[in-house]
Amino acid sequence: MKRSTAALAAACATTLGVTGVLLMPQAEAAVQGCRVDYTVTNQWQGGFQAGVKVTNLGDALSGWSLRFTFPDAGQKVAQGWNATWSQSGTTATATNTDWNRALASGASADLGFTGTTTGANPVPSSFTLNGVTCTGTTGPGPTTTPTTPTTTTTTPPSGRTPLAANGQLHVCGVHLCGEANRVVQLRGMSTHGLQWFDGCYNTASLDALANDWHADLLRIAMYVQEQGYETNPPWFTARVNSLVDEAEQRGMYAVIDFHTLTPGDPNYNLDRAKTFFASVAARNAAKKNVIYEIANEPNGVSWGAIKSYAEQVIPVIRAADPDAVVIVGTRGWSSLGVSDGSNETEIINNPVNAANIMYTFHFYAASHKDNYRSTVSRAATKLPLFVTEFGTVSATGGGAIDQSSTTAWLDLLDQLKIGYANWTYSDANESSAALKPGSCAGGNYGSGALTESGSLVKSRVSTPDDF
Repeated sequence: MKRSTAALAAACATTLGVTGVLLMPQAEAAVQGCRVDYTVTNQWQGGFQAGVKVTNLGDALSGWSLRFTFPDAGQKVAQGWNATWSQSGTTATATNTDWNRALASGASADLGFTGTTTGANPVPSSFTLNGVTCTGTTGPGPTTTPTTPTTTTTTPPSGRTPLAANGQLHVCGVHLCGEANRVVQLRGMSTHGLQWFDGCYNTASLDALANDWHADLLRIAMYVQEQGYETNPPWFTARVNSLVDEAEQRGMYAVIDFHTLTPGDPNYNLDRAKTFFASVAARNAAKKNVIYEIANEPNGVSWGAIKSYAEQVIPVIRAADPDAVVIVGTRGWSSLGVSDGSNETEIINNPVNAANIMYTFHFYAASHKDNYRSTVSRAATKLPLFVTEFGTVSATGGGAIDQSSTTAWLDLLDQLKIGYANWTYSDANESSAALKPGSCAGGNYGSGALTESGSLVKSRVSTPDDF
């Protein structure tokens, strides 16, 4: 996504539900009261995810420590965020980090964690903030008791889902093909950053994507910087894997997106990429629904540097998962170099030395028009392309919907059998989002929750596949 960190921060500040703080008092101040709202946001066999919202009802605080007790010895914090987490027996503790010490009087903040459980009810009791008992709600939230995707998903009959119909994908010539060597065009949606909009990806929303939208794929956008993977590799890795499973249960493909944007040289994250892809490839090697996208939008860097990065990361994936398709980012924010004044010939003349790969192309319809479409038309005769991200608006993620340019783009991609994922399946306060602000918190993912962009994209994604 071609947006600044500041713009993203501003967007998520108006929409976000899980990113926050907990507290320990100033020397001159004491906790006079607090409220904790605890919500189980997802649950699966042997595990769960929870959000914790803390409101300070006393004087301003410059440090904090929150404690709570699980009802069952089998319930443990596995990975947490926005705090330093520990557990002794059934008592878990979350303590502030350096960057989130302060909490003003009346202010609220959010944090969360994933946990393991051997019981049916992972709701803790006895929340205390710096030793003071908090009031509030401790429950599973508006969805009542969360359940696993396997029990709540209405799965179409065998052979009807994209995954059941096509199985393990591979690159055939300039196209993507299924096990029967038939050309496949996958159409679906991209998540927003998991660190900001994780609450949008739950049983109800993913059911809607699979069953109402009839989407073929979910692109899992895992930011590396901007409060992403580098801040908590175990949690982000586990969350990506859980969404791969959710997509598989619903018969959708999953694109694992190593979402790099700033800095633009993917080699900056080379070691992180090797670590991450070694882990997810080993874990998901037996699955047929996984596609690896190894660099979201390289920018300010040569094609040679991108190619070098790809030729170091792809063998790491192949060592664990030799069959999966890998998608390689391209120069100029994955524009095949067009946004840098170049074009596809630099890739055609110097391709990545690897098999079963595709090349990324991104566009935003209000900003990228005829010259970009001409490049894609030419390049598609020589290179396997996948549009892993596109928007109906400008490259900032905002502005008015450009329906005519979006339609021209999607008509072209349909004609060329090029797969695509729209940015974004989220309720971000920006016109590129498919859902209206507040939809995720309200659990509403139906037609009434769709933005103008969401309605337009759904009308294209939900048309019948030709496979």
